[in-house]
Amino acid sequence: FWLKPLWPERIRLTLLDSAAPSRAMAIKGLKKKVAVKGKKALLKYTVDCQQPADDNIIEPKDLEKFFKDRIKVEGKTGNLGDKIAVTREKSKVHISAEAPFSKRYLKYLSKKYLKMQQLRDFLRVVAPNKTAYELRYFNINEDNDDE
Repeated sequence: FWLKPLWPERIRLTLLDSAAPSRAMAIKGLKKKVAVKGKKALLKYTVDCQQPADDNIIEPKDLEKFFKDRIKVEGKTGNLGDKIAVTREKSKVHISAEAPFSKRYLKYLSKKYLKMQQLRDFLRVVAPNKTAYELRYFNINEDNDDE
């Protein structure tokens, strides 16, 4: 072969040497990247059903059970494990979850619960702050001025 070899003689011999399979060629600067698992962000949300619970319209324990049955983790219901915890304190339902969990999903489930109880025409789900939802009555007294 009349061209000058591009690889140094030592590396070429190592590659062509099939008699020694135990020697593995390590490439300089190439290391396996190991993912460092840090602490996942814990999200805490609250659904407050104070007004309807005071009027005995809904039971907070039923809403808590509904959340436990219906919340999906990795596409499966009843798969809460240690990633999601649903607790109740008087008329508030607390949900604490690991990072990929949406507050909007709680609103969706709350509306679904109200529809199931046929209360969707009387109650609405309102966000008073960034980490909470509240069940409130629709204001139906606004129309009384016309009469």
